[in-house]
Formats: sequence, C-alpha cells, structure tokens
Amino acid sequence: MSQTEPLDQDPVFQLKGSMLAITVLELARNDLEGLDRQLAAKVAQAPNFFSNAPLVLALDKLPADQGSVDLPGLMRVCRQHGLRTLAIRASRIEDIAAAIAVDIPVLPPSGARERVLELSPVEAPKKPERPPEPTIKPTRVITSPVRGGQQIYAQGGDLVVVSSVSPGAELLADGNIHVYGPMRGRALAGVKGDTKARIFCQQLSAELVSIAGQYKVSEDLRRDPLWGAGVQISLSGDVLNIIRL
Repeated sequence: MSQTEPLDQDPVFQLKGSMLAITVLELARNDLEGLDRQLAAKVAQAPNFFSNAPLVLALDKLPADQGSVDLPGLMRVCRQHGLRTLAIRASRIEDIAAAIAVDIPVLPPSGARERVLELSPVEAPKKPERPPEPTIKPTRVITSPVRGGQQIYAQGGDLVVVSSVSPGAELLADGNIHVYGPMRGRALAGVKGDTKARIFCQQLSAELVSIAGQYKVSEDLRRDPLWGAGVQISLSGDVLNIIRL
C-alpha cells in the first residue's frame, strides 16, 4: 500500500509584484539606420541612463504601409546602445509572429498615457579660463638727486634713480631698485613681498637696505667688504646677499 507523498513545506519560489521603471521605445517608422543614428545621439546625452536599461519595443503605432519589421535587427540595434528588450507591444499579426519566432513576450497595445522622456543634454566641459595677465606698471625713473626727507615709491614696478640719494631719503618699490650714483639713504625693494626683487647701486653707502621685509642697517653694511663699491643685493631665504656688480 503506497503512502501519499507529503506536500512540500519549503517552497522553491514566491511570486511578488514590483513597480519597475521600464523605458518604452515607440517606433514612428520602420527605419533601422535612422533609429541607430538617433539612439547614438540620445545615448551621448545621458550614457548612464541607457546602460543595461530594460526596454519595451512599441510597434503598435507603426503605419500599416511600413511593411514587416526586422525584429532581430531592431533588438540588435537597441542592444548596441545598451538597451535590453524585455517585450514588444504590437497589434499587427506579422509583428506578433516575429516576436513569437524569437521567443519575446508580446504585450497588447496600451491605452495608458505615457510621458515623453526628456534628457538634459550633457554640457561640454568648459575650457579653463586663462588667468588674467598681471598688470605691469612702467618703471619709474628719477633723474634729479633725491634729497633727505624725500620718499619715492614705485608702485607695481621698478624704481630707477639716475642720480645720488642723500642721507634721510627713502626709496621704495614693489619691484627692483636701481641707483646710478651714491646711495646714502634707505632702499626697500619688493615691499609687497616679492622675494625675487633686487637692489642695484653704483656706491653702497646706505642707511638701510631691505628686500621683502628682510633688511640690513648701516652698522651691518659697514662691516661688509663691499661697502662703498658697486653692488647688487638679492634675497636667499631670509639672508641678504651682497655681491659686486
């Protein structure tokens, strides 16, 4: 006497509903080459959107005089652009037969209103803007002697003195300072922090020299072997270097 097999209490699967977003590609005419070109343009706008996107091919809007659709070719074009065909929507007998031949589900024509998908075009990367050219002011040239108590400032450029500089006078420049004569006053180059600025003079007898805030006073300068000679002064780190012209 045979016994009845017990019912399986551990089901292998369950059926559940899910609301998935599926793109519907609605063909207006039977033109695979045109479809290929237009899909390429759409994919260029939003490549991530079309990557392995599920698709329903809607053939139910095709005019009756368009002839039969090459369904395998149509699916191949879509696949080349990242679209995976899940089903077709069709009403013509020849389209339904083509879907059955390639084992693709057929959906009935839809009466629901569908929203046209608008893709925002991808903006071309902007070329980096060129930084504005630095404003270079012309060199300020002084041809008369600079008297004690005078202060002369070359803003944004170099200062050239084609004469002597008396004790108590002060020369300032954002760039370099050139003195073609005895320099007995104060000379401050690179006053806004230009560490590459330099001081040039034909006779070093200064009360103070400074580049980008680093300075030496006359007590230090008098001990230099180039005191009274023609020199150029530059900055290395926080040390002023004095060398012969």
